[in-house]
Amino acid sequence: MKKTSTRLADGRELVYYDLRDDTVRDAVDRRPLEPTVTASEIREDVLLGDAVAVASHRQGRTYHPPADECPLCPSRGERLSEIPDSSYDVVVFENRFPSLAGDSGRCEVVCFTSDHEASFADLTEEQARLVLDAWTDRTSELSHLPSVEQVFCFENRGAEIGVTLGHPHGQIYAYPFTTPRTALMLRSLASHRRATGGENLFDAVLERELAGERVVLRSDHWVAFVPYAAHWPYEVHLYPRRRVPDLLALDEAARAEFPRVYLELLRRFDRIFGTAGSGERSAGRPPTPYIAAWHQAPFGALREFDGVSRDDFALHLELFTIRRTAGKLKFLAGSESGMNVFINDVPPERAAERLREVASS
Repeated sequence: MKKTSTRLADGRELVYYDLRDDTVRDAVDRRPLEPTVTASEIREDVLLGDAVAVASHRQGRTYHPPADECPLCPSRGERLSEIPDSSYDVVVFENRFPSLAGDSGRCEVVCFTSDHEASFADLTEEQARLVLDAWTDRTSELSHLPSVEQVFCFENRGAEIGVTLGHPHGQIYAYPFTTPRTALMLRSLASHRRATGGENLFDAVLERELAGERVVLRSDHWVAFVPYAAHWPYEVHLYPRRRVPDLLALDEAARAEFPRVYLELLRRFDRIFGTAGSGERSAGRPPTPYIAAWHQAPFGALREFDGVSRDDFALHLELFTIRRTAGKLKFLAGSESGMNVFINDVPPERAAERLREVASS
């Protein structure tokens, strides 16, 4: 992997990640951009104990542009985009309309490929490995910023999810605090350790799932399963078999195997609702909308979690779709949105069975 860092016309950082070591990146952003002005503010909900990012400047962000005006495609001729060069493998840049900025953290965009019509599931294993390496590098870089406590790499795919740019991409949020979801996991870790005399809850969950009927696929270094209490009709958790706190701690064997495993999972998500896998699209059916979210241990002190350390946390990826069957979406209504009590329409055991049925031959 070759890494090349540069600056856009308004001062934002952009980083190219290339497969070839001899790639030269010297294109200059020729757009007449003014410096980015953000108004991000973190407010605490004192009743719930969580945080809300208020970012009014995002009202003006790009919204469903036509393909020939996509800001994530490479620049060509006089058609200038966020990426100055005429092609790229993987590129990461500071979001022009960030939810978090300055002392409130940082937001970055990760473009997986320059092919506007592709998706992550269409990548080769070599390309998917490059994305993993970019996620890892950005986690390392962002963790050293003084305002950052937790790094979150994720992908939203599909208009049904709320994606406003169709180009295959994800994002990285660098939060100035430990997120509420992660804090819940850490408190559960601490409580379980006290109750069992030292057992790690992540290890216990993984051991239980490996022995059960909800495993979707397993390999030498990874295991994917539908969790016992899945919130979404089709939800898969992907864990490395060796517990590590973050992407930085993955060994080479796990890194090398990840692309094959993850691409297979994504292609099964497409097949399960009648959408074909890599390189194909079923007639009249768009690819399955999903969210893919990496959960990593915070980089800040964990004193408030009763002695739990970073090494007690287990890196994992959660992949889920808001589709409950072909042509039907799972909406978050009163119980889910009002009280955070999910009602799942599909038994997790049946979801796992269906995801095994659509495995690659």
